Amino acid sequence: MNPQGTITNSDSPTSWGLLYIKGVLMGAADLVPGVSGGTIAFITGIYDELIETIAGIKLNLVGRLRVVGLRVTWREANLNFLVVLVAGIFTSAFSLAGALSWLTENRPVELWAFFFGLVAASIPLVGGQIRHWKLNVGVLIILGATLAAFVTSLPPLLQSDAPMFLFACGAIAVCAMILPGISGSFILLIIGAYAPVLRAIEQFDLLRITTFVSGALLGILAFSRGLKWLLIKQRDPTLALLVGFLIGSLNALWPWKNLVRELYTHHDGKIEWLKSNTWPNDLNEIWAVLGFTIVGALIVTGLGRIKNRSREV
Repeated sequence: MNPQGTITNSDSPTSWGLLYIKGVLMGAADLVPGVSGGTIAFITGIYDELIETIAGIKLNLVGRLRVVGLRVTWREANLNFLVVLVAGIFTSAFSLAGALSWLTENRPVELWAFFFGLVAASIPLVGGQIRHWKLNVGVLIILGATLAAFVTSLPPLLQSDAPMFLFACGAIAVCAMILPGISGSFILLIIGAYAPVLRAIEQFDLLRITTFVSGALLGILAFSRGLKWLLIKQRDPTLALLVGFLIGSLNALWPWKNLVRELYTHHDGKIEWLKSNTWPNDLNEIWAVLGFTIVGALIVTGLGRIKNRSREV
């Protein structure tokens, strides 16, 4: 099917358990502005299958259901894979939203250091998939890095929790969520929907959650088809652009930030600030950040080795 693997139709409980864990990791990554669930999907070896499965969901699925029945249609569409993965993503979203929100507020330097290491270590893993290094590959890496750095330097807008606004935000952000290096959460932060979405999850606001998810479903079904075509027809240039996205996204994950100016105040009294990167001035903090960065990098390296071993078996 593709360089990363074949469609997963194994009924092994171990296979589904590992896939569920990968979904949990993807969900956790997507909650953090600056990190993409697509990065986790890529380094764990399920990226191509994810895109292929989503792109394969078409309007004629109901027609196939009538012709060949539920069991065959379900297997042909690889829905076991999708259901298990999405279950892991939603488990992570609902169980970790509060914890990640607390870490973002109270331990931001350590949190960003961990994800900085995770994303930095992902760069050679994604770049290693490029088969032919040519001039256009280098140009696309620079272009992707410049674009991602620019996007992650934009200040967040005034937020809204209007349902139709969240619907549109879901359609936009989900495209970024499945791209390695482009953070859907950061896109939500920039367009003013991150805090409302996180609050809706924490408060289990079904109206806003359903509206946001509906927009995300519409966006991902449309976007995945184009991405699948690019990965098949223009794989090296596409991967080069994704490597650039990863490099540029490190701008958002740099652990040390200066508060430049107050942008606005949330309804709960929390102040949203415009931030800029700065250099550290505390030696002890540097060592702590280095430790968390190394942990993040080691986790990614370990996942990459597990992926390579599974492909060799």
